[in-house]
Amino acid sequence: MLKLICALPPVLLLAMMPQQPVATPGNAAPAADETTQSNPVTATPESQARARTIYGMDCALCHGDKGNGKGDLVADMHLTIKDFGDPATLKDKTDAQIFNTIKNGNDKDKMPAEGPRAKDVEIWNLVIYLRSFSK
Repeated sequence: MLKLICALPPVLLLAMMPQQPVATPGNAAPAADETTQSNPVTATPESQARARTIYGMDCALCHGDKGNGKGDLVADMHLTIKDFGDPATLKDKTDAQIFNTIKNGNDKDKMPAEGPRAKDVEIWNLVIYLRSFSK
C-alpha cells in the first residue's frame, strides 16, 4: 500500500500534464489503423534512448524495469502482467495492435491510455523498445 501511495502522485502528475503540441512534419509518424501492420518508424540510438526514458516514467511502475511484469504496483493493484522478455508474449501481436494498446489503453487489463500525452512517433518507438525485451 505504501508503494501505491508513493507512486500515485507522480502518476497523477503525468496524467495531468498538458497535451503535447501537434507533431511537426519532421518528426511525424502515422497513427496505427486497422490496415497498418508494421512499424513505420526506423529506430535510432536517440529514439530508443527517448523510448527507454518514456518507458521508465510511464510503464515501468507496472511492467517492471526489464519488462518482466513485476513492477512496483503489480501486487498493490492485484494485476497480472505478461513478461515481455518471453518471445511468445508479443509474437502474435502486430506492431499496430501494440501501438493501439499503448495509445488507447485496455480496460480489460486495467492498462491506462497514453492518449495525447505521447506523440505517435514516440509510441511507435516504444513498440520497438518493447520488442527488444525478448531479444
